[in-house]
Amino acid sequence: AGLEPLFHALFAGIPNDWYRKNQLAQFEGYYASIFYSYFAALGLDIRLEDTTNHGRIDMAVLFNNEVLLFEFKVVELTPQGKALQQIKDKGYADKYRARGEPIHLIGVDFSKDSRNVVGFEVETVHV
Repeated sequence: AGLEPLFHALFAGIPNDWYRKNQLAQFEGYYASIFYSYFAALGLDIRLEDTTNHGRIDMAVLFNNEVLLFEFKVVELTPQGKALQQIKDKGYADKYRARGEPIHLIGVDFSKDSRNVVGFEVETVHV
């Protein structure tokens, strides 16, 4: 949960001019790239578009004997809770259960309008 204010501040610091005359705020890949860059700069083990038997996890981060599974969604204005639900519905955590480590399911919603995090749900699965 401590990640939410950190990323909210990070997106709030991106200049408005960078969105001018483009559709950048509508693309999930833009927001996911910011998350990826943050964790990559820390030198963590990151797996993008991590394939499972039921789909792809947007981003998996392995850190400190824990697994963080991220799903990103772009919404109009308000969070819809679909990101976290997708992780659960598709059983994305199953790929990492054999590790015996806590798995944190993290659904993140971004608003096209505010160009920031508007939903951040976390659920921890203990194996």
